[in-house]
Amino acid sequence: MAITTKDIAKMANVSQSTVSRCLNDSPMISEKTKRKVWKIAQEHGFQFNANARSLSANKTNTIGVILPKSLFGQGIEVYFSSWQNEIIETLEQMQMDVISSFFENRFTEQNNIERFIAAKKVDGLIIMEPSLDDKSIEALEKTEVPFIFCKYLPPFYKTKDVDFVCVDQYKGGYIAGDHLIKLGHRNIMCLSANISGGEFEQRTEGFKAVFKDHHLLYDDDKLFHGDTTFHSGYRLIKENMDILKDVTAIFAQNDLMALGAISALKELDIKVPNEIAVIGFDDIELCTFYKPYLSTIHQPIKEIATLTCKRLLEKLNSTSTMKQKLEISPTLVIRDSCGGGKV
Repeated sequence: MAITTKDIAKMANVSQSTVSRCLNDSPMISEKTKRKVWKIAQEHGFQFNANARSLSANKTNTIGVILPKSLFGQGIEVYFSSWQNEIIETLEQMQMDVISSFFENRFTEQNNIERFIAAKKVDGLIIMEPSLDDKSIEALEKTEVPFIFCKYLPPFYKTKDVDFVCVDQYKGGYIAGDHLIKLGHRNIMCLSANISGGEFEQRTEGFKAVFKDHHLLYDDDKLFHGDTTFHSGYRLIKENMDILKDVTAIFAQNDLMALGAISALKELDIKVPNEIAVIGFDDIELCTFYKPYLSTIHQPIKEIATLTCKRLLEKLNSTSTMKQKLEISPTLVIRDSCGGGKV
């Protein structure tokens, strides 16, 4: 005779609903209880029918991850792939299937948020597109499909109540500037980027604020914009060699531009960090591929991915309308490229 969830509940001394939640990996149940229930289920040959559960609950057990439409062609795919991989891995650990899609079909320009909702393809959405149009916002407001923003702070968050998990980009820019100033640098070149999402604007604002707090004059003439690629960091240095004689440090607002800048400085026979210190932002794997190893601002991608996925599953298993807004602080990673010690 096959064992039932009622039998497991009796053996585990928990309710039948708790057994069901354990078998569905609900975040509402402690890991200790889940392990206990799963052990009993496995020892007694319980057959968990995921398809039947899906049909009875009218669920797909699938999460849609909406990627930015600007992901390719901006030179950020090397960096962004780590975000995507962490989210997919976390969801798979939670025994959820994943559909990754761009915000819109690149050939038909069909809005994939609207398509997923209308076709009932997913139980929930993780949205990483930084600039939604009014039609998408309207579709999200009308749907019962839970959704959460990840990485990019939605531009309308001040006027609309939404769930999001992101990194405090302003603080990251502040930390980078504060570190360089405390090392004695005053003439700092800043390499930013003109792309959607607001991250680079926030990093610049944080960088500017630290000058004010240290009672120093910020020089806007030393702010330059690239496109986040290695080549743009290299190009900005080569095109602005005339100001390098007054510069003692460079804050590149992403690591690829920082590495490009260091490459250009090497060609100009300018030593890093002895003559010009360099600090980046993101802490990608390439930071420790080439000498000098790059000092940078670390974005806690794994933590962001875990918090995002856990929060979405909470929304799937709860009727609460409360929203959760999390901004996680980045941290400074000191290596060779800006002196002041190394890790």
